Parts: sequence; structure tokens; C-alpha cells
Amino acid sequence: MDLTPRKIVEELDRYIVGQKKAKRAVAVAIRNRYRRRMLGEEMRDEVTPKNILMIGPTGVGKTEIARRLAKLIDAPFIKIEATKFTEVGYVGRDVDSIIRDLVDTGIRMVRSEKVAQVESRAARTAEERLLDLLVPSQSSDKDSANPLGFLIGALNRSEGGSAKQQSEPPNQEFDNERQRVRGLLAAGALEDRIVEIEVEESNPQMLEVFTGAGMEEMGINVQDLFGGLMPKRRKKRKVSVAEARKILVQEEAARLIDMEEVTREAVAKVEDSGIVFLDEIDKIAGREGGHGPDVSREGVQRDILPIVEGATVMTKYGPVKTDHVLFIAAGAFHISKPSDLIPELQGRFPIRVELESLTAADFERILTEPDNALVKQYIALMATEDVALEFSNDAILEVAKIAHQVNESTENIGARRLYTVMEQLLEQLSFEAPEKGGSKIRVDAQFVHERLDPLLKQDDLKKYIL
Repeated sequence: MDLTPRKIVEELDRYIVGQKKAKRAVAVAIRNRYRRRMLGEEMRDEVTPKNILMIGPTGVGKTEIARRLAKLIDAPFIKIEATKFTEVGYVGRDVDSIIRDLVDTGIRMVRSEKVAQVESRAARTAEERLLDLLVPSQSSDKDSANPLGFLIGALNRSEGGSAKQQSEPPNQEFDNERQRVRGLLAAGALEDRIVEIEVEESNPQMLEVFTGAGMEEMGINVQDLFGGLMPKRRKKRKVSVAEARKILVQEEAARLIDMEEVTREAVAKVEDSGIVFLDEIDKIAGREGGHGPDVSREGVQRDILPIVEGATVMTKYGPVKTDHVLFIAAGAFHISKPSDLIPELQGRFPIRVELESLTAADFERILTEPDNALVKQYIALMATEDVALEFSNDAILEVAKIAHQVNESTENIGARRLYTVMEQLLEQLSFEAPEKGGSKIRVDAQFVHERLDPLLKQDDLKKYIL
């Protein structure tokens, strides 16, 4: 692993402006995982991740830091809101579903990796099946006409039938036609041709009534059980060659993949490098007297505690240990304080990072510096309509000032305000872009004021539109 803390911060800088403390904290946490793997087995089990609590208003980059970090290290990642859960005994989701969802994410990741490894083999087999559909042999025609043809053929072969029964003599005309169609397929000349293929029919959802607390897995397991006992139904569909190729490649890839191996690798990956981003944790903080509508807040904290501390959660893929899963909690803490969390949970988040509110200067950088900057996105979108969009420096400065001004005078939603301001700024242009193909449009400070000043002058419009 060549991702040093400094390199991790540099990678995060490509997408997120500022927030150096938070970036350094997560970078050290990830590097410590690598260091732990280098330890001896006895010491390795003793070293647990140092969970992180991010404190800061909405729209300053808390979620984006965690999401980009997970993508950077290719780790199973899940973002979940703490407010979705209820204490055991109340109607709602139980906290164990966090780990079940994380394992599902890990399964998808590992399966995608395995599919990529066998994709070329699957594509070759799928092409042969496509050729069988486009240039059917005489034997396949007979088998399709007689539903028992395949069974009789297999019986003849097992009993040592005649050579004529077992295999037909090679047909030169058939081989030539197959080669011709293979060339057309390779050239993409048959992509719109309609073919009839057999696909597996997806099973209907069963036992959806068992979706209460603690019952989510029961419905899934019963469905899987019956799905394994009963044969999979297949149905015929008429699709284009292009779509048939995708379906057949998926089917062939599924045959080549060992799902038991996928499950083992995914569970190991979740246990070793999984990341859970627990958002809105401030909403379950607070000390109540054991009554009122928020009676289960402390109960949810106590239910979350064992998972964060390290527990074994049963999933449909088997038991999963959470001892080395990294938890990153985040909240604005406008009304409550981190000290309002129960002491046991506070102790499980030893690293606390306060994220700073964004200034107009930060907004200006956000608009231009990151790889996915909003200005770059809009220029690329307009280029698809053959419209050359250009932003002057003074226009970007004005947009940043206006976004910051609206945040100050109404609700502060951080960098998300830039999306609203930019949409209002370019709404008319986005509507008329198809008619302006081949033109060049420059957005300057005057353009910004013409579009946004009427909204800024009216408080009602400013509150509800910007």
C-alpha cells in the first residue's frame, strides 16, 4: 500500500476544498489499518480502529470526505442516517441492518471484480450462443421441435448410440454461414437484429410482511430456501442482438464465478476494511426523562454501542465481526452537544474533528479547483449541445459572494447553496441550449447580476428559490 497519509490528503484535495483537520484524521485512520496488517497475529487482534466523530454544519464536506475515502481505498462503504433506527422493541429498523447492508455492498464489490476477471471468457461463450441463435443447426431445430429431444439425445449417448445418432457429419455450408455471421457480429452489423432468447424469470418477493425490527433477514432466508428447492423458471424474450449479448455475458459470467468464494472474500473485506458513515448522530443525542416522543433516542445509542465496540452480527452470508470496521459519525450539533451522547458511545469515538464553515473565498475555490467542480460540469454539459460556455473570474467571484450572502441571511446549507445559485443562473441558457448550437456564451459579472439580482431583492423569492 503506497497510500501514505500525505498522499491520501492530496487525493482528497482533488475533490474537497479546505477541512485539513478532517482529511488528516481520516488519512491517519486509514494508514493505521495498513500498519495493523503488518503486525504479528497476536498484536493485530488487539489493535482496533480509532473511530472518528466529525462535527460541523451541513454542506461543509463531511459525507464527501468519507465517500471519497472509501472509493480511494476500494473499501466497502455505507452511509446511513442514525435517525432511521429505533430501539429494540419499537417498530422500525434495528441497528444490525447496518452491517447486513455493508456486507451486501461488499458482495457487490467482490462480485464485480470477479466478473471483470472472467468477462473475456464469458464474452466468447456468449458469442457462440448468439451464433447458435442466429445460425441454428439442424439438430437444435429438431430438439426445439421435440421437447424430449435433448433427453433422448443424452440417453442415446449414454447407451453408446451409433455415430450417426451421436454426432452429425460436418456441414461445410453450415460452417461457412456461421463464419460469415461471426464476421458480421464482429463488425457490429447485426446489433439491431431481433432474436429470441431464454432468460431466468426473477422470483417474486415473498413474505414481505416480515419487515419489522429483527425480521428483515427472515424473509430473505425463507425466499432463498424456496428458491433453491424449486427449479428456476425460464421465459422467452425477444430482444435485439446488442441486448442479448449483455444478457448472455451476464449469465455466462455468473456460471464462471464461485459465489462461495465471493462470499468469503466479501465478508473478509468487510471485517478488515469496511467503513460505516453514521450521519445525523446529533439527532439521537440528548438526555430525556424516559418519556415523550423521543423516548427511544438513548435506546438507539445503546443498540449502536455493541456494533461500534465490536460484535458478531448474523447475516444471510454467515456471522460478521465488526471489531475492525471503521465508524465515522457526523452531526451538526446545533442544538445538542457531543457530550449529550451516552458516555459509553462518546468513548468509542476518540478522534473528534470540527469542520469549519465555508466562506465566500472557499466557495470561489469550490467552483473551479476540484476535479468535479461545478463550473467544469456545466461547461461539459453545454458542450454536448455544441455550446461553448465560458465563465469570467469576476462571474465566479460574484456567484460565490451571492451563495455566501444567501447562506448568511437564510439557512446555512454550505456548499449545496452553489447548486441552487448555479441552476438559477443558467436556467434560461439550459432551456435554450439546443437552439444555440455552435454559439459561444460568456458568463460575466453583468450576466450574473442580470439573472440573480431580481431574486435577491425580494426576500420571499430569496428564501424559496435560492
